[in-house]
Amino acid sequence: MSSKESARTDAAGRSPPSTPAMRRDARARREALIRAATQCFAERGYTVPLEEICALAGVGRGTFYRNFRDRAALALAVFEQDIERLEAGFDMTRPIDEIVGDIVRRGAKASALFTRMAIELPLSRENLDDFQHLGARVTAVLQPLVDKGHADGALRRDLGAMDILLGMRMISGLLLPQMTEEEVHAKIDRAMFLLLRGLHGDRAQRPAD
Repeated sequence: MSSKESARTDAAGRSPPSTPAMRRDARARREALIRAATQCFAERGYTVPLEEICALAGVGRGTFYRNFRDRAALALAVFEQDIERLEAGFDMTRPIDEIVGDIVRRGAKASALFTRMAIELPLSRENLDDFQHLGARVTAVLQPLVDKGHADGALRRDLGAMDILLGMRMISGLLLPQMTEEEVHAKIDRAMFLLLRGLHGDRAQRPAD
């Protein structure tokens, strides 16, 4: 790992390989902060007072600053967890339509929050580097899916991982915080029909009205 990558890792609150593993109680407090932030950011945006996040997590501000350099670093940690779940993999034996659909449904809300963060939070140079690093990780996770789609003819060869990621971001832009789960799924299903037609032609089946 380069010194720059190591610095980024440290700044985002993750323990570098050369340091001892985080104690179980310290890790639990860090994860409580991330869970609380996920809820607060989704409900009230990224300008929610840090005191409210800490109170929901059951920790003090000192604990917050021992784990994260600032609000943006906490927000990035929220998205890093989403990416780690995505990196856990998906069943590549399934049709590409189903895989892409699952990824979009699982990631649409996170992508909407990601975009909202970019708009609402002023990012330092260091945070911007971390922000871009997460985007590159998502693209890398999607690349095997693109390779499969090209190999079996299910994905147009002029499209790549960035195009799938762009489609996910476009769909996430349709989602509003006040929507019910039913409304969210309906919007995603309708948008997925349009996305899949663009990915591989007219074989996508139109969702029921």
